[in-house]
Amino acid sequence: MKCGKPIRNEEEEFCPDCRKRKFSYEQGRSLWLHREPVSRAVYDFKFHNKRIYGDIFAKECVRVYSGTLKKWQIKEIIPVPLHPAKRRRRGYNQAELLADGIGRRMGIPVNAECIYRIKKTIPQKKFDGRARRKNIASAFAIDAEWEPAGNVLIVDDIYTTGSTVEEITKLLKKRGAQKVYFLTISIGQGL
Repeated sequence: MKCGKPIRNEEEEFCPDCRKRKFSYEQGRSLWLHREPVSRAVYDFKFHNKRIYGDIFAKECVRVYSGTLKKWQIKEIIPVPLHPAKRRRRGYNQAELLADGIGRRMGIPVNAECIYRIKKTIPQKKFDGRARRKNIASAFAIDAEWEPAGNVLIVDDIYTTGSTVEEITKLLKKRGAQKVYFLTISIGQGL
């Protein structure tokens, strides 16, 4: 199992997306499938200032995946950044709130400054898989001062096609991260 998406039959090792495309990250997990009522809660967390949900989601992530995070030997948590204009408009980064809650409970440092957006992208939900990769290409940069601490965990709210996680993973590995994993609140079921 690579991304954690559901597979159609037990004999399959990878979901259709992971069979079609090679990802640079090692593995990832999500709490739930992205469907009601989860999709509504994530939407409210992102767009309706339900910041308290971040702590609830973080607590559940740790309850379900603390053993996995220990097994992965995570040394640093990196939330997916928002473009500065979007962060100003929203007032917070939901991935950072989630990462902070996980990091605090697990005793793992969170670095919200090492990866930053340099390109204002169109929301990914408007695209299919190929268009998502094109939209997110070269959207991020990495701080010149960042020193990899070992294995890294990328935290975001939703994993759909893996384009965002893949783009960040390539940057982190290019700079020396040993292994990169991801953890999200919810995961899509394929496009």
